[in-house]
Amino acid sequence: MNQDKRLFLLDAYALIFRGYYAFIKNPRINSKGFNTSAVMGFMNSLFDVLNREKPTHLAVVFDVGEATVRTVDYAEYKGNREETPEAIREGVPYIQELLRALKIPVLFAQGYEADDVIGTLAIKAEQHGYTTYMVTPDKDFAQLVTDQIKMYRPPANGKGVEIWGIEEVKEKFGVDYPIQVIDYLGMMGDAVDNIPGLPGVGAKTASKYIKEFGSLENLLANTDQLKGKAKEKIEANKELGLLSKKLATIITDAPVDFDEEDLLVCQPDLEKVTELFTELEFRRMLETVYKIYGLDSSGIIKEAQTEISLASQENVASDPAGQQSLFDFTSGDEIVPQNSVYTNIGTTEHFYQLVDSPKARNLLIRKLKNLKEFCFDTETTSLDTMEAELVGISFSYEKGKGYYIPFPEDFESSNALINEFKEILEDESISKIGQNLKYDIKVLAKYGVEVKGNNFDTMIAHYLINPDMRHNMDVLSETYLSYQPVKIEDLIGKKGKNQKNFRTVELEAQTEYAVEDADITYQLKNLFEPELVKANTHQLFTTIEMPLMQVLADMELEGINLDVPFLKELSVKHEAKLAELEVKIHADAGEEFNINSPRQLGDILFDKLKLDPKAKKTKTGQYATGEEVISKLKGEHPIIADILQYRQLQKLKSTYIDALPELVNLKTNRLHTTYAQTVAATGRLSSVNPNLQNIPIRSEEGQQIRKAFIARDENHVIISADYSQIELRLIAQMSQDPAMVEAFRKGEDIHAATAAKVFGVALDEVTREQRSQAKTVNFGIIYGVSAFGLAEQADVSRKEAKALIDAYYITYPTLKTYIDQQVEIARENGFVETLMGRRRYLKDINSRNGVVRSHAERNAVNAPIQGTAADIVKIAMIQIQKELKKNYKTKMLLQVHDELIFDAPKDEVEAVSKMIKDTMEAAASFDVPLIAEVGVGANWYEAH
Repeated sequence: MNQDKRLFLLDAYALIFRGYYAFIKNPRINSKGFNTSAVMGFMNSLFDVLNREKPTHLAVVFDVGEATVRTVDYAEYKGNREETPEAIREGVPYIQELLRALKIPVLFAQGYEADDVIGTLAIKAEQHGYTTYMVTPDKDFAQLVTDQIKMYRPPANGKGVEIWGIEEVKEKFGVDYPIQVIDYLGMMGDAVDNIPGLPGVGAKTASKYIKEFGSLENLLANTDQLKGKAKEKIEANKELGLLSKKLATIITDAPVDFDEEDLLVCQPDLEKVTELFTELEFRRMLETVYKIYGLDSSGIIKEAQTEISLASQENVASDPAGQQSLFDFTSGDEIVPQNSVYTNIGTTEHFYQLVDSPKARNLLIRKLKNLKEFCFDTETTSLDTMEAELVGISFSYEKGKGYYIPFPEDFESSNALINEFKEILEDESISKIGQNLKYDIKVLAKYGVEVKGNNFDTMIAHYLINPDMRHNMDVLSETYLSYQPVKIEDLIGKKGKNQKNFRTVELEAQTEYAVEDADITYQLKNLFEPELVKANTHQLFTTIEMPLMQVLADMELEGINLDVPFLKELSVKHEAKLAELEVKIHADAGEEFNINSPRQLGDILFDKLKLDPKAKKTKTGQYATGEEVISKLKGEHPIIADILQYRQLQKLKSTYIDALPELVNLKTNRLHTTYAQTVAATGRLSSVNPNLQNIPIRSEEGQQIRKAFIARDENHVIISADYSQIELRLIAQMSQDPAMVEAFRKGEDIHAATAAKVFGVALDEVTREQRSQAKTVNFGIIYGVSAFGLAEQADVSRKEAKALIDAYYITYPTLKTYIDQQVEIARENGFVETLMGRRRYLKDINSRNGVVRSHAERNAVNAPIQGTAADIVKIAMIQIQKELKKNYKTKMLLQVHDELIFDAPKDEVEAVSKMIKDTMEAAASFDVPLIAEVGVGANWYEAH
C-alpha cells in the first residue's frame, strides 16, 4: 500500500467525549484546578494515531451548530442528550488551539454533522485513490465502509485498535453489505441520537429482518409476511421507520472540499505547542510531541529523564515510497501517549538486581553511603504495621535501576540483617525517598532503626500538588510516567483467605516487584519536587508535612490505653436502653415492627402516622427515612425523638463501644489509630481503625466513650490541650475586621460581643438566646451559611435569619469585604491559599451551575480558614514533639481536630502542661492571640 494514499479523519467530539469519560473516576485536574480530562483524552487518541500509523494526510472534524439538515425533518433529533459537561465545553477551545499549533486541519460544515463531513471527504478521497480511515468509536460509520474506506476504532477497555473493513462490518451487524447498516439503524433506532426506529425492533430482530427482506423499504412493503403484534406495530409506524432511516443516513455530499495539500501533515509550531502544553501542565505529552515528530527533546526533559538518548532521533527514516516521513525514527523508544497505552515492566528496559550475599550487601551499602539521596521501600507480611514483619527491602537511586535484599523469616536474623543498613538509614545527611514513608518508618522502628534525614514522601508531595486527586503509587505512575506497575494481586492473589504471603513469592518475582516500586518512586520524586517549588508549597512540604509525618509515626506506634472493662459495662447499659426505646417506639407506633427496616419504618411514619403528606420515595419505591429527612419532623410526634435517640445509641454501640475493644493490639495491649495525612483537601488530618475524629462530644452518650481512653497507669495522667475558637480567631486575623480583632484582643466572649453589636444591646444585657444565635451566625459565616441554613440551625424564620446575616455584615463590614475578595481571588486564580501557602483548588468556581458554583464559593472562604487552623495545629505538634523528646517522658498520643492528647507522668504534669500551652499559643504570631486551654484527668473525658 502506498503510504502517501492514506487519509485519517478523526471524529472530534466522539473522541473528546470518550477521552473525558475514560477519566471520569479519576479526573485530570492541573495545579490551577482546571479539569484537563477532555483535552488529555482527545490528545491521547490523536497522538496514538500519529505514532502508530504515521499518516501523511490527516484532519480533525467537528460538529458546528445544530444539525439543521436533520432537525428540519425531526425536531427531536438528539433532543434527549444531556448538557455537555463543563470540562468538555472549556476544553474544546484548547483542543482547537492545539490543533492549529500542530498545523492539523480542523474541518466542519455549518448545519451538518461531523459524520457528514467525514462521509463526504471519505468518498471524495476514494475517488482520488486514497484509503480513508474514519477514526471514531461511533458504530454508525460502518455504513460507509468500502474496500477503500475503513473504520478505525481506537484502543479502549484493554482492547487494541480495531479496523473494520467490509467483512468485519458484515459480521458485527449481521448484514450482507455495509450499506445495509442504514436499514439496521433505521429499524432499531438509536437512543443516543434519539432516532425512534420501529417499535419493538431490537438488534437481533433488525439483523433478522435484513436477512429476510434486504432493506427497510422491502420490509415495509411485505408486512403481510409478519405476524401478531410485530406486524401491527410496524404497519402502524411505517412513516416513523422511513424517517428513522433518513436520520440515520450519513450524508456524503456535504459542502466541503477535498484538498490533498491542505490535509498533508507537516511540522508543528513547536513554540506554540510548548506554550500550550506548559499552560495545561502536560509535561509528558510535550515530550511525546517532540518524539513523534522526530525532534531532539532533551531541552524539555528534566534531569530524571536524561538517561534516554534521543540523539538517534535526529536521523529521520524514509518510507517505502521514498518520501520522507515525519514520524519514523530509529531511536527504538516506545512512544506512549500519556494515560492511553501504558508501558510496563515487560516493555521497559531495566536492571533490577537481587542482593543476597554479604559481599554484595557491603558493596551496596558503600555506594549508598556516598549518595545525597536514595529511595527505599520495604516489603512485609501485612498492611498492619503493628503486625508486619520484613520480607525484603529495595533501593533505587537511578532511573531504571535498583537492588533488592530479601530477609529471613526468623526475627533475630532479620534484625541482624537490617542492622547492616542502620547507619545509612539513620544518617541525617542522606535524604530518604519513599511512597507512604510513614509505613516503612513504623516497620523499621520495630527493628530498632530510626529513619532520619530531610526525607521526601511522594504521596505527601502529590497531595500538596493536587489534593483532590488520588495519591496511590499506581495512579501516580500511570498519570505522570505513563507506566503501569506490577499489581501485588498478580503475585499473591486477591484479598481473602486464599491470598498468599509475599514471603512465598519466588525471589525473582519479589525482586522485580519490589525494585520497580522504588524505581517508580524515585522517578516521581524528581517530577514532583520542581512542581512543589513552582506552586510555592515546597516550604510547607519541608517544614510542616514531612516533619509531621515522623510525629504521626511516633504517635501511632505509641497508641493509647483503653479501659475495656468499662466499655463492656457501657455496652450492657446501651443494650438495655435500646430495648427500652424499642418498647417505647412500638407503643408510639401502635404496633411492633423492625425499626432498622427503612421500608417498615417509612410505612409507619408516612402511611400510618401520616407525619408528612409530601414524603418522598426512593427509586426502590420505599419512603426515604434518612436522618436528614426524619430530623425535619421533630416535634411532629414523640416517635421521632425516640427513633433519633435509638439510632444514635445503636451507632455509638456498634461503631465505638463494641468495636474499640476488638481493635486493641494483643502485643501492646493498646489502641493504635492510623492518621491519614493525604485525605482531607483542607489539610486536616483524619484517622482510621478507629476513626477518633467522629466520636460525638455534644451528647452525654458520646462523652461517656471518652472515659474509656485512660492514662498508662496510676502514675500517669491524661493531658488534653485544645485551641479555643481557633477558626473564629483566624477569620478575624485574615479579614482584619477591626471590631472582631478588638473583641479578641480584649479577651471578650466573641459570641456575646457579636450578639451585643448585632442586637444593639449592652454586653452585659445579652440574653442566652441572643448569644446562641450569634454563635450560630459566627460559625455559620465560616461555612458560608445561607438564610435557609441559618433558619434551620438557629430555629428562627427565614426572614429573621436573613435579618441576622444582614445585621452581622453591617456589624463586621470588613469581614464581608474579605469574603467577597476571597471569592474573586478564587475566580481569578482557580485556587485559594492558607496563610502557610497550602492551596485548595476550586475547579467549579466559575461553573454555570449555581448550586455547584456556590459550593465552590463557600470553600473559597472556608478552606483558607480550616486549612490555616490545620497548619497551626501541625506546627504545634512538631514543636511540642521536639520538646518532649528532648526534655520529657510525656508522650503525645492523639490529635482530634484542634485538640491534642498526652500521657504524662504525674511529676511532669505542671511543667509539661505549661510547655504545651506556651508552644501552642506561639505556633503562629498574629494580631489576634491564639489561646490554648489545658486540662488534666485520669481519662480523656476528665481532662477535656
